[in-house]
Amino acid sequence: MKNLNKDELVLIEGGSISGTLISAVTRGINTILDMGRALGNAIRRIGSNNVCPL
Repeated sequence: MKNLNKDELVLIEGGSISGTLISAVTRGINTILDMGRALGNAIRRIGSNNVCPL
């Protein structure tokens, strides 16, 4: 392993996209898709008059 001095340490760049960020974006997209499916299902049931009475 190479020892770096302070000037070399300043030049180190980290990764721009982490696994945590990708996971969070994927979870957000899945949530939006699930909400769309639920809304579509509700609209379909109302349109076909297949709604349970309260």
